[in-house]
Amino acid sequence: MTTDPPRVLTIYDVAERAGVSIASVSRVLNGHRSRPDTQDRVMSAVRELGFVPSGAARALSGQLKEVAAVVFRRAADSPDGVFSDEDESLMFAEVLNRGIEAGARARGFDLLMSSVDVYDHSPQGRIGSLAGKSDGLILHDKVLSAVGVARVARRIPVVTLAGTATEESVNVRSDNAFGMRELTSHLVNGHGYQTLAYLAGHVDSPDNVARTEALELVAADAGAEVWTGEIWRGNYLASGGAAVISRILERALPLPNAIVCANDQTAIGVMFTLAQHGIRVPEDVAVTGFDDIPVARHLHSQLTTVRQPIKKLGATAFDALYALITGAPRPEQDIVLPTELVVRGSCGCPFEPAGPVLPS
Repeated sequence: MTTDPPRVLTIYDVAERAGVSIASVSRVLNGHRSRPDTQDRVMSAVRELGFVPSGAARALSGQLKEVAAVVFRRAADSPDGVFSDEDESLMFAEVLNRGIEAGARARGFDLLMSSVDVYDHSPQGRIGSLAGKSDGLILHDKVLSAVGVARVARRIPVVTLAGTATEESVNVRSDNAFGMRELTSHLVNGHGYQTLAYLAGHVDSPDNVARTEALELVAADAGAEVWTGEIWRGNYLASGGAAVISRILERALPLPNAIVCANDQTAIGVMFTLAQHGIRVPEDVAVTGFDDIPVARHLHSQLTTVRQPIKKLGATAFDALYALITGAPRPEQDIVLPTELVVRGSCGCPFEPAGPVLPS
């Protein structure tokens, strides 16, 4: 009969037992000045666990900064007009970053925030600089290619959001395919819509790719037609959705039964422009979104969408990064959080608001 060898204790275990950050444990174990109550809690945990600091644990204290860097893609400047200040209101990214901040605060970490232009796919220099100032990196959607992520992850722990998992990094995302399948099925099977246009996001966005594929598969099974292509290409912004609909109407092209938008911000621009031209939602054309940002339930008509747990995505990303930084059990390589179809009025369903809903 064989028995598994005992698990090697780490300063992560001491931090968890003491209820303090790993950096606090490192400072106490290496004789640095600490608050008396913190020192007492750490040493009590050390005695209870029978922990013996290793050379690696002692070395960690000299390296840990208790800082995580977050890099997100900054929206390109919107044209003059009603959405001219949209680049200053990153609704989805803002909620996501709030989740990261909550996770960091719970672990005693500070955040170093930076951004790259949405069309800049060569920010390696800036990211390399941030890597030298932090213990780990959280990279939003497609800040770096999978090859670039893997290269950076060999130097410092990396977690991506809505990216592509690599052997060296961890990715956190929502179940885009499930959410879009539910939404498409509701439109084609629940309402009987036979023509759907997909107003897409960035062509290189993994979220956009997953949503497109799911929509096309469900529509094909139901015998419905999907309109895609460059004329229906948006950019995840309200101004981009407005520009697409303006071009469609200027060319007197037909509208589908339903416009399925890549995200809620796009849907805001679509609904605004349709209203400007006297086209009613949902009587003349249904419109849907994806994300369930807070404003979605206050539009007229209220937006049918797919809810992502946006804040939880951010908090989960930080928890995964913290595990990589501290040597805790490694999280799954690709962490997928559930989505939920939220039916309101813009798809053609009767909708009665059920009261305020807190951001996820």
